[in-house]
Amino acid sequence: MTTIGGPEVLEWGPLELAEPGPGQIAVNVTAAGVNFIDVYHRTGLYPLPLPFTPGFEGAGVVEAVGVDVSLEIGARVAWSTAPGSYAERVVMAADVVVEVPDSVGLDTAAAVMLQGLTAHYLSHDTYSLAEGDSCLIHAGAGGVGNLLIQMAKARGATVFATVGSSEKAEVAREAGADHVIDYSTADFGDAIEEIAGPRPLAVVYDGVGAATFERGLGLLGRRGTMVTFGNASGPPAPVDPLELARHGSVYVTRPTLRDYTGTRDELLQRTDDLFRWIAAGDLEVRIGSRFPLSEAATAHRALEGRRTTGKVLLEA
Repeated sequence: MTTIGGPEVLEWGPLELAEPGPGQIAVNVTAAGVNFIDVYHRTGLYPLPLPFTPGFEGAGVVEAVGVDVSLEIGARVAWSTAPGSYAERVVMAADVVVEVPDSVGLDTAAAVMLQGLTAHYLSHDTYSLAEGDSCLIHAGAGGVGNLLIQMAKARGATVFATVGSSEKAEVAREAGADHVIDYSTADFGDAIEEIAGPRPLAVVYDGVGAATFERGLGLLGRRGTMVTFGNASGPPAPVDPLELARHGSVYVTRPTLRDYTGTRDELLQRTDDLFRWIAAGDLEVRIGSRFPLSEAATAHRALEGRRTTGKVLLEA
């Protein structure tokens, strides 16, 4: 992309091949993950210098290594923080990748890195769910939402999930959600209060943003936590701190993956959990849509149009 804008600014074409320098590797990409952060970069909500190749997540096979790299050619690797991942070949720092065990497919690894790591830190650290907690997960049929439902249930929480259609409702139920609300036919706040009474939630995990944030605050119990981690409907309006007191001394946080994988050890601990759960059958990674790399614009239109469930992948 040479300019910001709609999906049409994503152009498919050749780039000069780079070779890995010290501490770098070159990877033949099997699949790249499509995420809302890519949309934010494309539209300029999160501005980046242009020209720019989108994508930060993927998986593939190491093709070449620079000096001071311990990885071997042929290693199966995955990543969530390598710029330019919408490409057939990517050069990146070796220390941002993790090795993928043979028990996990490369497409699955590409699908779980960013969204799986996000669901992990949301459920284990941003608000550490415990037995008996009630939580609300917006977009329960989406990539993060589907994984987050599974992790919340594994930690003993009662899960309310919102979706945008009856088809997506079934996806959220299959992931384990206890109560699923189709916001296209009902006010999610009214529906939750009808089931559980006023202010029943310990935490709201909100990746939608402007359309859901304010109503979600009103569902939190005393000292509850609003976790706003995405802007699918636009960024939430600013919050007056006094409003948080009126809602019962609630907390609002805006976490990012970067701050929850700040060290190599933390990254490995989270990915080790993900790969172990996948191999054991305890975590299902739903790949909802696959597009050729050349059709990245079509993938973005599907994601923004809320026509997808689970993970959207670009395949080389």
